[in-house]
Amino acid sequence: MPTVYVTRRVHFNAAHRLHNARRDDDWNRSTFGPCNNPNWHGHNYVLEVTVAGEPDPETGYVIDLGTLRSIVEERIVRHVDHANLNLDVDFLAGILPSSENLVVAFWNRLEGCLPAGHLHSLKLYETERNFAEYRGE
Repeated sequence: MPTVYVTRRVHFNAAHRLHNARRDDDWNRSTFGPCNNPNWHGHNYVLEVTVAGEPDPETGYVIDLGTLRSIVEERIVRHVDHANLNLDVDFLAGILPSSENLVVAFWNRLEGCLPAGHLHSLKLYETERNFAEYRGE
């Protein structure tokens, strides 16, 4: 059977601040620029979740995209939408919320939760031009 890749895209809005508490304020301002704003800043994030697998002979689906949507909403979006990623999200505690770190944390929230197929990749767009992609270890 062929391997097919299906993707669900979700959106959320969130605030964060890039600040490494182990470094001084000058280093943080120099390294992170406006992303180090002490009053936070926000993004309209887009998360693409791609699942790989063989289409089910009964349904033709790798995974029901409605089911995938529900899982992503429950495991990620409901926690991060309109939240401060530094302060409000338990599973991000102690994580510097760069796109790179977020996409790995999101992977960890989804891995092992799919009823069909397997997680292939996550892409997290912070802006239209900037995204991080993770494909697991």
